[in-house]
Amino acid sequence: MMNLLHWRLLVAVLDTGTLTRAAEQVGMTQSAASQALAAMEQTLGVQLFTRHARQSLPTAIGLQVLEQARIMLTALETIRRQVDSDKGLVGGSIRLASFPMVLSTLLPPLLRQFRQRHPGIEVVALEVSDHEVQAMLANDTVDVGVVLNPDIASGALELGRDAWVAVVPMGHRLAARGVDGCVSLAELVVEPFVLATGGCAVNARSIAAEIGLSLQDVRVEVREWSSAYALVRENLGVTLVPELALPAERRGLRVLRLEATIERRFGLLPSAAGARSAAVRALFEMLR
Repeated sequence: MMNLLHWRLLVAVLDTGTLTRAAEQVGMTQSAASQALAAMEQTLGVQLFTRHARQSLPTAIGLQVLEQARIMLTALETIRRQVDSDKGLVGGSIRLASFPMVLSTLLPPLLRQFRQRHPGIEVVALEVSDHEVQAMLANDTVDVGVVLNPDIASGALELGRDAWVAVVPMGHRLAARGVDGCVSLAELVVEPFVLATGGCAVNARSIAAEIGLSLQDVRVEVREWSSAYALVRENLGVTLVPELALPAERRGLRVLRLEATIERRFGLLPSAAGARSAAVRALFEMLR
C-alpha cells in the first residue's frame, strides 16, 4: 500500500538524484526506502527509476508519475496551510532547546515530519546543556525543551530512551568476556575511569551515586564522547556512555552491557508560555 511518505520519497529521489540522500531527506533508512520504492513499482506495475552507479534516474513513465506526485503533494500542502490558518497556526514558530545527542539523533526525523504537516510553522532548535534547558523552560526563554528522565505528570511527552553501556579497551581483561558478556557497575567503578559527561548532569558519576557507589579512580573528565573513546583506545581507562552516543567506528573498543540495565528517558516538556501556544499543541498532537 502506498502512503504519503512513499510519494514524498519518490519526489525526493528525483530532486536529490540518489536513494541515499532521498531517504535522509524524508527520514527513512536506506533499506526501508529501497523496499518502499520497489513496492511502489510493483504496485504500479512500472519501473519508475533506472539505477546507474550511485544515481537513480527517472524513466519516461517515472517522470510522468513524479509530475502528478508533485501536484498531489502541493495540493496537500495547500490544504494543510488552509487548515493551519483556520487554527491560527500560520506563521507560528516554536523555540526548542535540546542537548546535542537528542538534537542529532531523535529529533531530526520528528521535526521533518512536523514541517511536512505544518509547513507554516518554523522550529528554531537551540543546542544547549541539560542544565540550560531547565533554566530556559523556567524563564520562558523557549517554548519546549528536551529533558532527561521526565515526570510524565509534569506534562512531558516521552520521545525515546536508551541504555547505558560500558566501553573498555579491546585489550582490557573485561573485554575477554563472551559475545553476550555483561559487566556490573560495581566492577566498573573500581577501574581507572574516563568520565564523559556529554554536557549532562546525568553521567557515570551520578548514576553510580544513585546506587551508593562512587568512581574510585577518575583519570580524566571530558565533555565530548569522542574524546572519551580516544582516551579509552589509549588504555587510559574505561567509561560508561549512553548507547545513542556509541561511535560508528569501534576499532580498539569493546562495548559491554550492564548486568542490571540502566536507561535514560528523553521527554519533551513545554514551558508555561509554550503550553499556551497553538503551534506547540500541534507538535504534541503529532508526537502523540
